[in-house]
Amino acid sequence: MSDSSPLPPVRLRPEAELARDALATPLLSRAARLARWAGPETRVDPGGELAEEQLPAAAEVLGLVGANAEGAASAEGAGAVEEAVGLADEAWQVAVHTGLVTVTDEERGTVEAGEALRLLTSGSPRDVLEVWLGALEAVLADASVPDLGEMEALLEEAGEDGEVDLSSLDWDPEAEAAFLDGVLGNLYLLTAGEDGPGEGPVPLPALAASMIVPEDMEEPTDEVLEQVSDALMRLDDQFRLLEPIGLVEFRPVDEEVLTEEGGSDGAGGSGIDEADVSRYGMVRLTPLGLYGLRARLLEAGYEAPVVGELADKGADVLLDGTGAFPPGAARAETEQWLARREPLAAARELLSAARGADAGAPLRRLRCQQALSLVGAVAEPALREVLDDAELGGLARVWLAEHGAADVPAPPESMVFWLTIDTLAAQLAAEGNSAELRELVEGLAAGHSGFFASAWRVEHPATAEVLEAMGRLHPDKKVAKEARKAAFKARSQRGEQGE
Repeated sequence: MSDSSPLPPVRLRPEAELARDALATPLLSRAARLARWAGPETRVDPGGELAEEQLPAAAEVLGLVGANAEGAASAEGAGAVEEAVGLADEAWQVAVHTGLVTVTDEERGTVEAGEALRLLTSGSPRDVLEVWLGALEAVLADASVPDLGEMEALLEEAGEDGEVDLSSLDWDPEAEAAFLDGVLGNLYLLTAGEDGPGEGPVPLPALAASMIVPEDMEEPTDEVLEQVSDALMRLDDQFRLLEPIGLVEFRPVDEEVLTEEGGSDGAGGSGIDEADVSRYGMVRLTPLGLYGLRARLLEAGYEAPVVGELADKGADVLLDGTGAFPPGAARAETEQWLARREPLAAARELLSAARGADAGAPLRRLRCQQALSLVGAVAEPALREVLDDAELGGLARVWLAEHGAADVPAPPESMVFWLTIDTLAAQLAAEGNSAELRELVEGLAAGHSGFFASAWRVEHPATAEVLEAMGRLHPDKKVAKEARKAAFKARSQRGEQGE
C-alpha cells in the first residue's frame, strides 16, 4: 500500500456497537476473566509471565479444561490440555500488555487487577476500544514471530552470552512486521474500496499475490508462484492468531488441499481450483477490524477519512474533501451533510463554495452538481439566482433542464465552451485518463465540428491542459494533432495575457 495514494473513506459502525464487539472477542474476554481471577496468590516472574504451574488453573478458570470445558480445546488428551494451557497463557499475556493486570511486587511476583479492567466494566465505548487496540497490538506483535518450535530450538542453541542468532532462523523482525502491515493495508483497501468485495471475504491466494507479484508482471514465474505459496501459508498461520482478537473472520486453508496432488504448488496460484478457491483460505475484515486498522493507519501518519466526518463542516470543506472520494462514498458523505441543513440554504451554500479559478475548482463544481441532484426541485430558486454567473451559469442551466424547469434561457456559445472545458477538467481530476473520459473526448470531437478552432480561445484556467489531454486520449491521430495544436495556441494566448 503506497503512503502517497489517498485512502478511500470507510464507513464505521457506532462506537458503542464496536465496543460491544470488542468485549465479545474470545481473546479480550478471556484476558478480562483472568484479570478478575488474579489475586494475592497469583505468582508471576519479573516480566509478568504467569508461573508455569499456575497455567492449568488459569485454563480451568477459562473453561478450557475440566469437566465443563468449552471451545476447541477440551480435556481429552494431553494435546488438548496443552492447547488449552497455551490459550490461557496467550490471554494472560494480553491481560498484562493491556494493563488489565499489573505487577505489584516484582521480587515477590504478585499482581492485582489494573486500571484497564475498570475501563472495560465502567468506561466509555472509547475507553473499551482503547483497551482492545492495546490487545490488538500485542497479538500483531506475536503474529510476526516465527514458529515457536523453531524459536525454542534456536534458544537452546544460543551461546553462553544468551544471544540468539536470528540470521540462522531466516527471520527479519522488521521485515516480517512490515509484510503483515502491508497485507493488512491491502485488506483495508479492498474492504473500503468500491471496486473491492466490501465487507465480503477475500481469497487468501489473492491477498498473498498482492504482496508478491509485481503489478507489471503479466504471467508470474515459477519462482514468484513459489514465493506466493510460501506467503499464503505464512498468512494462514497469522490469520489464525488474529481471528480471536476480532480483527478478521477467517476460513483457514483446507489441509486436504496440501496433501492432494500438486496441492502445495497450487496454493501459489498456478494449480488453484477456481471453482472452489475458498479451500485455499478466505479472510474478511470485521467492522471492528476496520476500526482497528484505521486507528493504526492514523497513528502511522496516513490520512484515513471516515464517511460522515465532514457533515458539520462548511460546503467548501465538503466539496474539496470529497474531491478524491469514489462516487459512492462522495454521495454518502454529501447525504449526511445535507441531512443537517435546510435544503434551499444548503443549495445556496454549495453554489457559493463551487466558485473559483484554482486548480481544484472544476472538481468542486462537479461535486456541487452531484450534491444539488440530491437536493431536488426545492433548490430551483438558488439555481436561477446564478444563471448570469460566468462560472455557475452553465451548471445552473443543465440542472434546471434536467429537472424540467420552465423558461430556462439558452446559454451563449461562450458559456457552452467554458462549461465543456470545466467539465472535462473535472473529469480529468476525478478519474485521470479513464476509459470513460476517452469516450467523452471521442464523442465531443465527433459531435462538434470545428471544436478545437474555438476551444483554444476559452478563458478558462484549464483550457490548455484539457486540450492537451484530449490530444493524448483521442485515438485518431489527425484529431489528436488538432487538439495539441489548439493546446499550444491556448498556452500562447495565456502567455500573451500574462505579459
